[in-house]
Amino acid sequence: MRRMAEDVQPRPEESSWIANWLPSWCPTSPTQLKDAEEKMLKVVSQPYSRQHIRISNGNYLWTIAFSTHLHPNSSSLLPPRSQPRTPLVLLHGLGGGIGLWIQNLDALSSCGPVYALDLLGFGRSSRPQFSNDPEGAEEDFVSALEEWRQKVGLEEMVLLGHNLGGYLSAAYTLRYPNRVRHLLLVEPWGFPARPDNPYHYSIPMWIRAIGAFMSPFNQLAVLRLAGPLGPTMVKTLRSDFKQKFSAVFNDDTVSDYIYHLNAQTPSGETAFRNMTIPYGWAKRPMLERIDGVRADIPISFIYGSRSSIDSNSGYEVKKTRPDAEIVVIRGAGHYVFADQPEDFNHTVLRILAWTERKGADD
Repeated sequence: MRRMAEDVQPRPEESSWIANWLPSWCPTSPTQLKDAEEKMLKVVSQPYSRQHIRISNGNYLWTIAFSTHLHPNSSSLLPPRSQPRTPLVLLHGLGGGIGLWIQNLDALSSCGPVYALDLLGFGRSSRPQFSNDPEGAEEDFVSALEEWRQKVGLEEMVLLGHNLGGYLSAAYTLRYPNRVRHLLLVEPWGFPARPDNPYHYSIPMWIRAIGAFMSPFNQLAVLRLAGPLGPTMVKTLRSDFKQKFSAVFNDDTVSDYIYHLNAQTPSGETAFRNMTIPYGWAKRPMLERIDGVRADIPISFIYGSRSSIDSNSGYEVKKTRPDAEIVVIRGAGHYVFADQPEDFNHTVLRILAWTERKGADD
């Protein structure tokens, strides 16, 4: 049975005059984001619970949970004691939210507990001011996830992250190895270091000029600066999302959701900007650190064959971790879980089953 969560009112946040001006300029609000998410989740058939999980400093992480029960008068979402499978936790990427997993939630929760949450600073989670330091911003994300795990009451989890969520999943596993049974990285961002000459002069001059102009701003600032034109901009520039979700929607439900996700206060987006250098390279590349993941924690990579992100990082990891698995799903782009949901779901369920068998044998 779906339970309505406690409504948490966003607290006033420290921000620039631009951020204070944007709400009157952009046709969005937390209520409109909530309504847009509700439309997305209507296609999910499995029962689930949803709740703001409160963490420290007045922050909270918006969470939906499958194959679990919601404890009355508690902030815990715990799997039933009879449920054997290690819970799967889904972390979205930059500019994403829990609604983008709608073609995966029913299948993935068919065999055990699944949690999907909006990262701190994104979606319907709180949007605090992050550290300006790249290491500090990463720590803010990771600490929030660990506090969430404690509040939810999970001992271990299979951690699946897409894009920025993949980077943060790896960072969390490095910090809290005892809490991760399997690290599953889907088109992860931030793994390779920026090359000495990152093909700068092969990039057209106009793109370099825009990149230089936008560098002081957040990645999706243009969406907010467009004001009332923002929703139309999303529909026009990201019309591919309508195709990705055409099996469940034939209208603008997805583009509306994406707009409201990213027209709010750019808290997590600002943190991401502070973690990057021009053209999207990570200041603290994960390939330089991932060898520190404990040897007994399996690592799997999932890529799309048509993605602009190649699988080189996965194969670099495999050089030192021969047991690392690399799966390339044909016909999928960067949003592999939406482009080819059936193949993606089958792959993840297979990995989950293998993880449980391995755990039983150990």
